[in-house]
Order: sequence, then C-alpha cells, then structure tokens
Amino acid sequence: MLKLGLIGQSIARSRAPSLHIMQGELHNVDVRYDLHEPRDTTPETYAETLHQLRHEGYRGCNVTFPYKQLAVTHATEVNRAVRLVGATNTLRFNGEEVFAANTDYTGFIRGYRGRVGEQPAGRVLLLGAGGVGRAVAFALFELGASEVEIYDIDQSGARSLARSLQEAGYSAKAVTAGELPSAAASADGLVNCTPVGHYMTPGTPLDEKMIGGQRWAFDAVYTPIETEFLVAAHRQGLTIISGFDLFFYQGLDAYEIFTDTKVDPAAVMERFKQRFDIVSDLIK
Repeated sequence: MLKLGLIGQSIARSRAPSLHIMQGELHNVDVRYDLHEPRDTTPETYAETLHQLRHEGYRGCNVTFPYKQLAVTHATEVNRAVRLVGATNTLRFNGEEVFAANTDYTGFIRGYRGRVGEQPAGRVLLLGAGGVGRAVAFALFELGASEVEIYDIDQSGARSLARSLQEAGYSAKAVTAGELPSAAASADGLVNCTPVGHYMTPGTPLDEKMIGGQRWAFDAVYTPIETEFLVAAHRQGLTIISGFDLFFYQGLDAYEIFTDTKVDPAAVMERFKQRFDIVSDLIK
C-alpha cells in the first residue's frame, strides 16, 4: 500500500484523497490518502505531525494552508520551484531525507496554458500573498507576465512578495486598498489567492464593479468550483482558470513525484468528472 496524506487546516472537504486514490486505481496501485489537521498552527504541532507521518511509513504528503512556507525548513532537498517561491506543497520521504517540490507552481502553469494557451499573462493584479499566492506570482512570469501588482490585507506580506519578485529580476509592486480600482482597470488578468470565496469564508475578494475589461481570471479556491469571483468574471466574458484546474494539475504533478509515474491527464479528468458528477461551465 502507498500511504500519502495532506497536512493543513480546514481540509475536511478536500478532494485530494479522491484524486490520488483515483490515480492509483488507474496505475493498479493501492493508495491510502489521509487528512491530518494539527491541533493548532504552531511550528511545533506541524513538526509533530510530519514526524508522525514519517514514522508511520508514509511515502510523502501534500502541505496546504498555513504550513507551505514553514514546511521548507524541514526539507533536506528542494527543487527549483521551491527555491524560487520559498514555499512547498509536496514532500516526498526517503529515509531521513525529505524532498520538497512546489506543484502549485507547475500546476498553475499547466492550468493557465490549458485554458488560455500561449498568450502572455500581461499585467496582473494578484490578491493574496500567502503560500499559493507566492507560487502563482512566480509562475506568472514563466507565463509572460509583464508586471504583477500585489494586494494583501497584510501589507507587509504584499511588500515582502513584491521584494522577492524584484530580487529575482521581475517587475512587481505592492498596492493598497485605495489603489485597487486603478490596478484592476489596467490589468489583463485578475488572480485570487486569498481564502475569500471558500465555503468557510464566502464572498468575493474584489468588488464586482472592478471586474470587467480584463482578459482572464483565476481563483485558487476550488470548494466551491463556481466562486462568486469567477462567476462575476465569467459573466463579464473573461477566460476562466478555476481552482479546480490548479487542484487537478498540482495533484497530478504531486502523484508523479510520489511514484515516479507518468500520468495521463485526460484519463484522470474523465474518471474524476464521472465519479463526482461535476458539471460546471467553468471547467468544461
């Protein structure tokens, strides 16, 4: 049996177990995928949970909010995406070694190209500078972004991410709440990497009056798939990249890291949609 898991908070409705078990079925591998929600968000309880998984013979695990940056400090080896982003969402265990990857980075790139194609990302307004926001921000420049403007309620987080991007040679800056209307109006793409829109924190991260005139929009939230933000963007004719796209491709990339197996995306997508009866105009 291949034992995998997810460490994070508010993960009870995650579909990660289903996605990884399904990939195992397609490759004749018996996969067990468990959800682990530490009792609090301290570094100590994260370390305890990680130790438990390694001690119990897990092959690896995914990591989500709020541990993606903390998890890097427990890795003995990291890939290029983790070095760029400073966060990880995928850990593979091998004895005392912990290899860290960032499939949010690669998964977003695959999701964008699948929906938008090779058209450059252009100017982007990014909402949310946390772990997934960092991964998407760096991935945007892989996709031809000319500038990324970053807003976060925690302005220090937005400034920190902008500084990291600038140090990597990219054009980026933090914006304030008062600057959001002009940033949105001049943007080619809108990106939500905040939790707003999640079933636990409903709503939209951007006033609907600011949505329209851009080319594309992405929402990292995938429960529900049709967030208020994406529905508003779809209504305005923007090309949509859903949180499901990111969830799907980061999960495929993670499974390949865990198993050294090449996955057929079309086969997994077809089975996933059928099993969960997913019908959405946003992920056809």
